Amino acid sequence: MFPTLPADGAARRTPLPVFQYDDVDSPGDVIDTLLLTDFVTGRQPWARTVRLAKVRRGVVLVPERATVTRTAVERNRAARLATGDGWTLRVVTWRGRGAEVTVTAVDEATGTAVLDEIVTAGAEPVRPGTAPIGFWHQDPRRGAQRDNRRIDTPVWSAIRPNYPAEAAAALDALMTTTPETITGRLLLMHGPPGTGKTTALRALAHEWRRWCQVDCVLDPETLFGDPAYLAEVAVGEDDDGEEGEERTRWRLLILEDCDELIRGDARERAGQALSRLLNLTDGLLGQGRRVLVAVTTNEDLSRLHPAVTRPGRCLARIEVGPLSHTEAVDWLGVPAGVPAQGATLAELYALRAGTATAGAVPVEIGGYL
Repeated sequence: MFPTLPADGAARRTPLPVFQYDDVDSPGDVIDTLLLTDFVTGRQPWARTVRLAKVRRGVVLVPERATVTRTAVERNRAARLATGDGWTLRVVTWRGRGAEVTVTAVDEATGTAVLDEIVTAGAEPVRPGTAPIGFWHQDPRRGAQRDNRRIDTPVWSAIRPNYPAEAAAALDALMTTTPETITGRLLLMHGPPGTGKTTALRALAHEWRRWCQVDCVLDPETLFGDPAYLAEVAVGEDDDGEEGEERTRWRLLILEDCDELIRGDARERAGQALSRLLNLTDGLLGQGRRVLVAVTTNEDLSRLHPAVTRPGRCLARIEVGPLSHTEAVDWLGVPAGVPAQGATLAELYALRAGTATAGAVPVEIGGYL
């Protein structure tokens, strides 16, 4: 038990808390615990955590005046604990140059000054043509986790020629959607692999950046199989948005390659997963949540479950197919190698590079889905 803090926030007595460890805990877990010591006792009652999508090369995120008291290097991350005058710092860095910085301090002014210094020195400058996207996954030990990364987001007008006329027209309408024109919460994009579905969604992140935060769920099967995980993602986390922009009001959850979740026999195959998806888009779970869900699939629209495609549920249902022969020739600039039935975007890129012939191109997953 710890003493009650008086009105001025200072503890009358500040005994060290007692923590227990076992063989499940790692050195990094010990650092996480040690960070909390002064916060729990009230000696440093202010705390804040910031995540950096990308850290400048060579920057350690620990001020020179700090004293490093613990370092733990593990398989895919490194953690450091450091102290300064009235503050304590924990820095966790990952293999991909992402980082999490937590500061506890005697007051907000002290902690904010240290945190701002670290972020200013360590955060890699924002590259033009990129946007922040959150990536959700379920960690067996820590529960729902969201990592924020910046990815390339093309301008729609620059990639519009990559799509057949009918799909391009439908995407035109989608790209210009605003909160005032939303008529459904579910976005379906279907078509063969290699036609540009993922690229279109990256462009959508750019076009909607002023009013919508984009998140990608890496484990959709787990999401709809675990109510606690689903509830956490439905509540979400807010990004601060781009400089000069208003705080995000809507969120778009991207679920890629979810054929089994939404096909006609989904209820038999996936149990409650389909019901939970529909509940997120227009059921009780979705009420009060400004959440849109984008699902990509290789299935034909006729094979999808009727509950998914019913009128009023979908903001858009867009088939992204191959370019026709004429469109493919226009895109490539020469007719050589283009089959009479047309070609997918992936096939045309392969033809342009001279690495394959249309109709026999092995599609690289995640390239132009």
